[in-house]
Amino acid sequence: MEKNKKDIRILAIETSCDETAAAVVQNGREVLSNVIYTQIKLHTVFGGVVPEIASRKHIEKINPVIETALSEAGVTLDEIDAVAVTYGPGLVGALLVGVAEAKAIAYGARKALIGVHHIEGHISANYIEHKELEPPFLCLVASGGHSHLVLVKDYGVYEIIGRTRDDAAGEAFDKVARAIGLGYPGGPKVDKLAREGNRHAITFPRAKIMDHPDDFSFSGLKSAVLNYLNQCQMKGIEVNRADVAASFQQAVIDVLTEHTIDAAKRIGVDKVAIAGGVASNSSLRSQMKEACTRRRIRFYHPSPVYCTDNAAMIGTAAYYEYIKGVRHGWDLNAIANLKIGERR
Repeated sequence: MEKNKKDIRILAIETSCDETAAAVVQNGREVLSNVIYTQIKLHTVFGGVVPEIASRKHIEKINPVIETALSEAGVTLDEIDAVAVTYGPGLVGALLVGVAEAKAIAYGARKALIGVHHIEGHISANYIEHKELEPPFLCLVASGGHSHLVLVKDYGVYEIIGRTRDDAAGEAFDKVARAIGLGYPGGPKVDKLAREGNRHAITFPRAKIMDHPDDFSFSGLKSAVLNYLNQCQMKGIEVNRADVAASFQQAVIDVLTEHTIDAAKRIGVDKVAIAGGVASNSSLRSQMKEACTRRRIRFYHPSPVYCTDNAAMIGTAAYYEYIKGVRHGWDLNAIANLKIGERR
């Protein structure tokens, strides 16, 4: 395969939680391969991710996943310009597997090493399918561990406008799913069941933090759902799980959409994107699109495969770091609580 001198190819690795992923990304926005091994079945029996099991499975699967990514892309390590890897935030044991692998490959193949922030990767996923999207824009990042409103000022330049004060949106989905007997992972199961229910059947709270209206809070909503279920049980009332799922989901979506649109109007941006696992929720995508259209805001979202953890988004984020001259040394380490915009 003949390589154009202007092409930059990055081998990217992602192991922040329970997906072992590798991808080859060319020039930031062209995905040559995107391979994901998911551990969902392993963790479902425990009702959530078990860190030790996740780390061990990453060790087992990472080499085959990388080999497959290179093979599907039709490239060798000689044709790679850099190796990128998620180094935080995430489960520290899982992160260490990817970081150690990336450092070994980069050192052995004499390639540049680039550490990538996991959330910055999620934001960058929007660039893959929307070639016209460029900063500045506002991005809602909603996942199991994060609920952030991020102003993307430039490639790799971020300002957090709002964040969760307690539970993240995805965390609330998982806890409510467990409470109504859906199990893990909660987000997709609640989304599916909600289609059968009445979203207006039960009035659940929509939290608003007066001193910082861009911040989120979902713990009160989660508690309201649990209280409703407990009251039904004490009174002998049969619970309509579909109605609970639909009403809960609508409360989350209303808050996410309202905060995002209000922040976009106040800041004065005309482009809004969503990212993270919750961004694959069908109702959120639909409601956010309608809200943006009414206000003449351009709306962007990744396909579901790029919403959940994947390495293509890491390769995309790494490309813009690479062309700016960012390189990491062999002392790159996993940082479980790495803050967005933080560089170490």
